[in-house]
Amino acid sequence: MKIVIPGGTGQVGGVLRRALAAAGHQVVVLTRQPVRDGEVRWDGETLGPWAEAVDGSDVVINLAGRSVSCRYTPANLQEMMNSRVDSAWVVGRAIEAAARPPRVWLQMSTATIYAHRYDAPHDEATGVLGGTEPGVPEYWAYSVDIARNWERVQERAATPRTRKVALRSAMVMSPDRGGVFDVLSWLARLGLGGPVAGGRQYVSWIHDRDFVRAVEFLVARDDLAGPVNLAAPGPLPQRELMRALRAAWGVPVGLPATRWMAEIGAFALRSDTELLLKSRRVVPGRLREAGFGFDFPDWPQAAADLVGRARRRPGRASREVSPPGPGSAVPG
Repeated sequence: MKIVIPGGTGQVGGVLRRALAAAGHQVVVLTRQPVRDGEVRWDGETLGPWAEAVDGSDVVINLAGRSVSCRYTPANLQEMMNSRVDSAWVVGRAIEAAARPPRVWLQMSTATIYAHRYDAPHDEATGVLGGTEPGVPEYWAYSVDIARNWERVQERAATPRTRKVALRSAMVMSPDRGGVFDVLSWLARLGLGGPVAGGRQYVSWIHDRDFVRAVEFLVARDDLAGPVNLAAPGPLPQRELMRALRAAWGVPVGLPATRWMAEIGAFALRSDTELLLKSRRVVPGRLREAGFGFDFPDWPQAAADLVGRARRRPGRASREVSPPGPGSAVPG
C-alpha cells in the first residue's frame, strides 16, 4: 500500500514509518523540512504540490501538530490549536480534491479529550469529555477544546469515498530518544521517579508495537469509523506506573514530588504539569469489541520489554545521565 503520513517526523511518526516500511509499504512523509528519501515538503496550512502524494494513495495517517511538550502559555496553546486544526483542514481539502482519494484517513487525536477522572474509565461509548471539571486549572479546558476542534475538522470534511477514524491516542511508549518513555526513564534512573502530587492520577499508555498493530487493524477493518481509543486496557495510577518502571530499570527508590516540585521540574524540561497531573483513565472499548488483542496489555510486561530495547539502543552508554532535549515528544 501507499501510505502518506503528514507530520511523520516526530517520535510517533518514526515508530509508524519504520514499522510500515519494514512491512513492505511505500511510506511518504509530509514535512516542513524534508531531508530524507520519501519526504515531501508541505507547510501544513495550504494546498500545494504535496497533494499529489495524497491522490492515488491508499491510506493517510495525519500526525501533524505542534508538540505538546512545551510550556502551556497562551501563545503556545494557540499554536497547538492552529497547527492541528489547519493541518487537518488542509488534509481534508487534499482528499476532497483527489481524483483517486485514499480509502481511509486516520487522524491523530488525543486521550486528553476525556475528563480528569479517578473513579471510572473512559471508553468511547460512556466516556465523559472534559472541559468542565471542577477544581482543575482553567487552561486544561483549552487542551480539550483543541482535541474537539481537531476531530470536528475531520468529521466535517466532505470525503464520501474515504472512511475516517479519529485516533484518541494515549501516550505511545517507545524506547526512542526523546519520547515520553525516555523522559520517564531518565527520571527513574536518577532516583526521581516517585509519585507526583500523591500519584493517584491515572496514566493511559500504549506500547509502540501495539500502537502500530492497532493502526494496521483499523486500516484493515472497513466497518470501523469515528473516534477510537488507542490505549492499553490497563491504565494505572502514576505511582504504580513509576514503581514498575523503576523495577524494570533496577532502581529501588524514587523520590516523591509535590505539586510545586512538579512545576519546577516541568519548567526545567520546558513542559507543563498537565502532562503529569491530569488523570487520564482511558480504555480501548471499540478495539476490544472489534476483536483486537494486545500483545502488551499490562504495564510491568511492557516496561520490561521497553527497558530491554532501550538498553540495546545504539549510543545509549554515552548518554546515560543526559536529560532528554527540550523538544521531547510527550503526547497528550
